[in-house]
Amino acid sequence: MDKIVLSTLDLAPVKKGENAAGAIARSVKIAQHIESLDFQRVWYAEHHNMEYIASSATSLLIQHIASKTNRIRVGSGGIMLPNHAPLVIAEQFGTLETLFPGRIDLGLGRAPGTDQLTAMALRRNNLNTAFQFPQDVKDLQRYFNEANYDAKVRAFPGEGLDIPLYILGSSTDSAYLAASLGLPYAFATHFAPAQFASASMIYHQNFVPSEALEKPYFISCVNVVAADTTEEAEHLSTSFYNLFAGIVTNSRKPLSPPTEQVIYKGIPAIEQAVQGMASCAFVGDKNKIGPEIEKFAADHKVNEIMATSYIFDDDKCLKSFSLLREALS
Repeated sequence: MDKIVLSTLDLAPVKKGENAAGAIARSVKIAQHIESLDFQRVWYAEHHNMEYIASSATSLLIQHIASKTNRIRVGSGGIMLPNHAPLVIAEQFGTLETLFPGRIDLGLGRAPGTDQLTAMALRRNNLNTAFQFPQDVKDLQRYFNEANYDAKVRAFPGEGLDIPLYILGSSTDSAYLAASLGLPYAFATHFAPAQFASASMIYHQNFVPSEALEKPYFISCVNVVAADTTEEAEHLSTSFYNLFAGIVTNSRKPLSPPTEQVIYKGIPAIEQAVQGMASCAFVGDKNKIGPEIEKFAADHKVNEIMATSYIFDDDKCLKSFSLLREALS
C-alpha cells in the first residue's frame, strides 16, 4: 500500500472559557502547524445552531485560513449542499479558487448539519432538498466545467476552474453515489463508524472511473489523541469522550479540560453510546497509534487519514499532530 496521506478536519470547537474568536484563532494555529508538518489539507465542517462550534460560515472560515497559510490545501468537510443553491456554492468556491489557486477543496454532504427545526430555517421549509443531492452535485460539476460557456446560467468566478469535488458521508448511500460519479469519497468515521467497513467495500467495488478520478480515492476521518505516553494520551482523551457524551445526551458543552475519569462512568447507556461513536479513535503514544492506523488503513483501503483532535490544551493538541506525523513517517 502507498504511504498514507495525512490531513486534518477542524470544526473550530469553542473551549470552555473562550469565545468564537478564540476558537478561530486556534484553528489558524493548527493549520499553520500542520502545514509545517506537510499535511495535505485541512477541512472545516458546516454546522448550524451549535453554540460551541465556530465553523457555520464555512466558506468565510476557509478564506481566513487560506489567507493565513501558504501552501496547504483548504476546504470543506463539508458544505451541506441541500442548505444552498449549487450556483451560490459554485460562485463562492470559484472565488476562493481565484484567490488561492490550486489550494481549494470542495467536500459535499447531504445532511443538514443541524437539527430539523434549524434545517427548516436554512432551507425555508423545503426539506425535500436532500433528495436533490445527486443532481445538485452534477449541477456543480456543470457550473465548473468550461463547456458550460453557452448555458443561460453560468458561475463567475467558477467556470473553467479546477476545483476538486469530494463526496462526504456516514452511510452506504453516499458510498454508492461517490462510486457512480467517480469522485473521491470521505467517510465520517470519527462519529459514525457503524457503516464504515460496508461503505468502503461498496465504494471500491462499484467505482466507475471518471474525468475527475481514474481509481478510487478513500479518506477516513478519525479521532486521534497522541502524547508522549499512552497514559497521558488516555488522560487527554477524556475531553473528547466527555464532549461526545454531551452530544449523545443532547446536553452539548464546550470542549473542557480532561478529567480523572470520564464524567459518564458507571452509566451503561451513555458508555455504550459513546463507545459506539468513538470506536475508531486512536489514542496513545506514537509507537502504539502508528501500527494501529497503518493496519486500519490497509484493512479498509484507506488512502488518506484525516485526523480530528479534541484536545483542550493548545500546545498538547499541536504536539498530537506532530506525533501523528512521526508515527506514520
